[in-house]
Amino acid sequence: MNDLVPLSALPDGTRAIVAEIRDKTEIRERLYELGLISGTEISVKMRGSGGSPIAFSLHGVTLALRKTDCEHIFVRVCEHEKTYMLAGNPNTGKSTVFNALTGLHQHTGNWCGKTVSGAEGWFQHRGHRIHCVDTPGTYSIHSATAEEAVTGQMLREIRHDLVICVCDATCPVRGLALAIELIASGEHVILCMNLMDEAKRRHIVPDLSVIAERLQIPVIGVTGKKKRTLIPLLDAAADDIKKTPAFENISHSDAVRIANDIYENATHINKKTNSRDAQIDRVVTGAFWKYPLMIFLLLLVFWLTMVGANYPSALLSALFRELCSGLHILMDWIHCPKWISGALIDGILHGTGWVVSVMLPPMAIFFPMFTLLEDIGLLPRIAFNLDTCCAKCKACGKQALTMTMGFGCNAVGVTECRIIQSKRERLIAILTNALVPCNGRFPALLAIVTIFFAGNDAISSLRAALIMTFLVLLSIGITFAASGFLGKTILRGQPSSFVLELPPYRKPQVGQVILRSVLDRTVFVLGRAIMTAAPASLLIWILANIRISDASILQWLSYLLDPIGAMIGLDGVMILAFLLGLPANEIVLPVALTAYLGTTALTDYNSFSTLHSLLTEHGWTTLTAVCFLIFTLFHSPCATTLLTVYKETGSKRWSLIAFLLPTLIGVIFCALLVGISHLL
Repeated sequence: MNDLVPLSALPDGTRAIVAEIRDKTEIRERLYELGLISGTEISVKMRGSGGSPIAFSLHGVTLALRKTDCEHIFVRVCEHEKTYMLAGNPNTGKSTVFNALTGLHQHTGNWCGKTVSGAEGWFQHRGHRIHCVDTPGTYSIHSATAEEAVTGQMLREIRHDLVICVCDATCPVRGLALAIELIASGEHVILCMNLMDEAKRRHIVPDLSVIAERLQIPVIGVTGKKKRTLIPLLDAAADDIKKTPAFENISHSDAVRIANDIYENATHINKKTNSRDAQIDRVVTGAFWKYPLMIFLLLLVFWLTMVGANYPSALLSALFRELCSGLHILMDWIHCPKWISGALIDGILHGTGWVVSVMLPPMAIFFPMFTLLEDIGLLPRIAFNLDTCCAKCKACGKQALTMTMGFGCNAVGVTECRIIQSKRERLIAILTNALVPCNGRFPALLAIVTIFFAGNDAISSLRAALIMTFLVLLSIGITFAASGFLGKTILRGQPSSFVLELPPYRKPQVGQVILRSVLDRTVFVLGRAIMTAAPASLLIWILANIRISDASILQWLSYLLDPIGAMIGLDGVMILAFLLGLPANEIVLPVALTAYLGTTALTDYNSFSTLHSLLTEHGWTTLTAVCFLIFTLFHSPCATTLLTVYKETGSKRWSLIAFLLPTLIGVIFCALLVGISHLL
């Protein structure tokens, strides 16, 4: 491996010595003036959004450069700090090992110019600071899938001292094949045989000494969740004994063949292997129970999310109200002009706070719960159960996983589409993900269902739950129908082979699940939502505060949109609310209430009865409520999702189709309902 690496490839926290600055003559002299010359020691501190700019310290000061400029600055990493990279198949407990090693000294980041997130952290061993990089799970360093291919790229582009290949002791063949590939590519490898405790429960006994002899590398058995078992692994890494590679120029198929041979000769399996997984699978994937069980799990997650999010959402709303009130007092005290304080506080802060209050608690509950289902092993079974439906729609069974993740957030669902190998099927999953309602749409759906259809009797909650269930199932059905339409028209083609690993059922690591879901999903989505919600909130405030005659611009725009709204059973206010709610679905109803009441800031409703009275006073009927529910299900994705679609596809064309597809479905659906109601 070349000792010189570009500064752009160094992870945060890495210390290095500047070797040379290539090309970029227009900034070379300026860098020399700042002290960035050959022999200067620097330390990478942090990165901006998307990996640029990169900040690093030198001579006691911090300097920031764009990533493109850092690519021309070549450095030599300081020898006293080593970098270990973790690689392994999915579902081998690699992240558990990483979390046990680094503890809280870790964070996620984007690598190699991609949007695939990896993780990096630090730990101390034998008095030395070790930098650790966790890579996405992969079966081969030459994998073709969008997510797994990043592992190979990270291995090629990020300077590291050795690779710790994490292998599942209960089924080590694929992990051994990956280790053989890594050895053949010239990597310094140590094999970490994880889940030894689970292998023992399953009466599987791998002979580590035989495996080590065949591979000619250290092989250490560990139980990732028990940190003390990792000490021998770190000792082996610290000894830094790099042997002559046992394999060279080997193909993936040869690696698998050799791994099978090693497995058969080095693993003893007791005939009394635990049949627990097979018994559970007979229920989870059985013909009678699989669909009711999936619906029950989905409804349970929704119910826990909606109920659990109420209190923290109310608390956050109250905190933001108090913050806005305090800032208003401060602005008055310093005699700040009203229009400035109004724009900053009532506009940007109030609107953004609204989005955070409504969006953060549900995501903080929904994503950990789905990650728990993933850790337990249930989510892959859902894809298994739904593959038949997906195949009929010319799609991939893994789309079921991305679709269920879309119920939490469509932006995350779009990102998860990387697990689909076929580009055509990945595009189908991306374009149809917004057809399932995200958490941001559920409060409005629940409010309208409750006040117009559930009633106030003892079984109102059951009736509301049944209607919400119907809406969810309708969205799933339309998603499959739209996937089939795309698969037979602009994205025509035959479904690709369906290859999916069904991992064993395991007890989830709750603490790690919460950490991973919050860092990888919740914070990611919330950050993008705030970026779009802040300018939109300012725009809404401006429209609500500038008045022409006796009405605000917001109200005048709603009057102009009345004819369009009438075509689909809504009014101009709701059409405008959906348009201005593009940054975040959570603000659609507040924008509508602001226009109805003529207030100057986003307005909430105090109770369902108040909301019902307000809407009926402005002409809402049962048909209006039904059309609102349908259009809430099927309308353009939020700006965060559209931005994510563009990031994933790199195409304005596909981003436009992602915007138009659900919108056209909603318009057609509502127009048909209006036409049928007129005929009746």
